[in-house]
Amino acid sequence: MRDSVQQGATLRTTSDRLMETLCAIGVDYIFANLGSDHPPIIEALAKRSAEGLPNPKVVVCPHEMVAISAAHGYAQATGRAQAVLVHVDVGTQNLGGGLHNALRGRVPMLILAGASPVTLDGELRGSRNEFIHYLQDVPDQRGIVREYTKWSYDLHVGHNVDLVVKRAMQIANSEPKGPVYIMAPREILEEEHTYSDAIARELSPVLPSALSPEQAQEIATALAEAKFPLVITSYLGRNHDAVRELIGLSEEWAIPVIEAGPMYMNFPADHPMHLGYDDFVQPNPFLPKADVIVVLDSDFPWLTQNSTRQSSAKLYWVDADPIKETIPLWYYSGQQPYRADAGTALRQIRQALSALRRDATALEQRRQAIAAESRRLRAEWEKVESIPTDQAITPEYLTRVVRELCDEDTIVVNETITNYGVVWRHLRNRTLGSFYGSGGSSLGWHGGAAIGVKLAHPTKTVIALTGDGSYLFSVPSAVHLTAAKYGAPFLTVIYNNGGWKAPKASTLAVHPDGYAQQHSDFKVNFYPDAQLERAAAVVPETYTASVKAPEALKGVLTEALAHVRAGHSAVVNVVIKPL
Repeated sequence: MRDSVQQGATLRTTSDRLMETLCAIGVDYIFANLGSDHPPIIEALAKRSAEGLPNPKVVVCPHEMVAISAAHGYAQATGRAQAVLVHVDVGTQNLGGGLHNALRGRVPMLILAGASPVTLDGELRGSRNEFIHYLQDVPDQRGIVREYTKWSYDLHVGHNVDLVVKRAMQIANSEPKGPVYIMAPREILEEEHTYSDAIARELSPVLPSALSPEQAQEIATALAEAKFPLVITSYLGRNHDAVRELIGLSEEWAIPVIEAGPMYMNFPADHPMHLGYDDFVQPNPFLPKADVIVVLDSDFPWLTQNSTRQSSAKLYWVDADPIKETIPLWYYSGQQPYRADAGTALRQIRQALSALRRDATALEQRRQAIAAESRRLRAEWEKVESIPTDQAITPEYLTRVVRELCDEDTIVVNETITNYGVVWRHLRNRTLGSFYGSGGSSLGWHGGAAIGVKLAHPTKTVIALTGDGSYLFSVPSAVHLTAAKYGAPFLTVIYNNGGWKAPKASTLAVHPDGYAQQHSDFKVNFYPDAQLERAAAVVPETYTASVKAPEALKGVLTEALAHVRAGHSAVVNVVIKPL
């Protein structure tokens, strides 16, 4: 769209124009791991700073997993996509599982990668002058990320960098949101242009979609007539207004809510209509009772091998991607999919319900029954979170202590893997924007994510909960160097069970009486008595401690949090029952 034409010709490089565009579209940070492809960007940033011109703030991350996870956490906490700058093919490969997390978690971000120079004999500024330019010249660099990005592009000419970046962000921020990737060789980033004739463009993401009136009416009628309706969600909490709409719907029509593998605070844990969490280990006990099920923003609301629903139950699925187009093999039998924004759809459904007749007596009976079941569940959970008597810290007790130290200004990022269910049940999240998971399955996200969340909310206290395996995957030395340099302190709590419990559980699920079980040969244990917390001691001011005794736990965590609130990170390695 042609809005205006800039006046006053000024000679600027492509990299200058890139920084102008990033500032114009609201990019606050570039999470960067720099290389030999970036001299034009480094020069542009320095020149603009010297001239008093605005730049996004550059956060230098010593590992790409930290960079992409920080951009991930910042976008989750603010809703605004940020930029990640990586070094040619090798830096792109180091993004690794973080890119998987961004795609599966529907987290928007712009990844900028350099490319080996395309001229060899000094024809242009930026031409090849280092041996690595030959080693890093690969036939299809974008192919490294193609399966994990919504869109990728080679910048062919510097003159239209503004359009390319805005197009990339338009796609990244349109539902389902996700990462995009642009690559450019040095010569193009060094190109000089007069941008007086550059067209000022505005590219907006797709607006939230709605149900048709007939669809909203159909779902509303089914809910009004249901004996036991049920809502299941996993990531509705991306949209705070949508959560408020769900609370209203649940209270008005006594509709219970279950969180399935939550990666956000989707529904207050202390709400009487909250019927707990599906951790995909135990069968969902409420699913067989439901005659109408509404799934809102979820990839897998239950596992079909361990939970079943009534064959006659109606299944309505409202999601930006209700058939999971990037998951090749996926289905839920009888699903009625609706591609719509969940918050918009909930408003429509509530409006349609307001015109329908209620059976006040039946609604009150259901409300009381669900509230009683909700209380029973929480009483069961409380029984297992008391202080252990056998001197072995349980994950339930550890989570309870963390919960007791949290306040309304605390944000938790969760990567506890086999203790996900424990954390969901015992943390009792009830505040919007107080809880995040990665949305994917690649480990090592929590450290960078905590940095991103802290940069987004500098006055909040950030706590990262992690397993010992995922702690090691996070490149903790790089995490804590970055956190210290950019004033983003947080507390890491390691749920240390001595190894990888997930592969052991997976093996037992398939071979419960196999050789691995008979000989206790799972090959998942780490070095015994490893002092994992010392990985953070690369920054001298970091508080580190290890805890084995239950009675010492609260005191150590209290001291660690005080250290964090005073401006320095802390890592507490909590040795829990071994796997």
